[in-house]
Amino acid sequence: MCDLCFAKRSDKSEIENGNLMMPKFDSDGLIAAVVTDIDTREVLMVGYMNDEALRRTIETGEAWYWSRSRQEYWKKGGTSGQVQTVHEILTDCDQDALVLKVSVGGNGATCHVGYRSCFYRKVDGHSAEGHIRLSVTETDKVYDPADIYGK
Repeated sequence: MCDLCFAKRSDKSEIENGNLMMPKFDSDGLIAAVVTDIDTREVLMVGYMNDEALRRTIETGEAWYWSRSRQEYWKKGGTSGQVQTVHEILTDCDQDALVLKVSVGGNGATCHVGYRSCFYRKVDGHSAEGHIRLSVTETDKVYDPADIYGK
């Protein structure tokens, strides 16, 4: 018995139609989490969770992730104050991806670059050399990252 645990993955019908959470973590032990604003439905970021990060998120009501680059847990907003309060967690049919519906504390931004959303650019044609170009879709940054993270 455990205090908070996921059910062992079973047959396809139970995974797709049952009422127990049986997340399918990838070969690195991770599951993708698409994070959206609870009110606007705007996609804010994509993060990755392992078993422990997902359990911490469910237990605390605040978003925790596994940093693939730093190989450590991180609570979103732990440094910046942009804590993500989780209002709802959805899983897809085969339980290998998540959607977190959140509200963001602090200045309301999610992106460490300073924009509200990490999705602040769009594909916008190509250069004369054939390279695909991006253009910025958000007009202003919410904050200066140097003020929070330093150089």
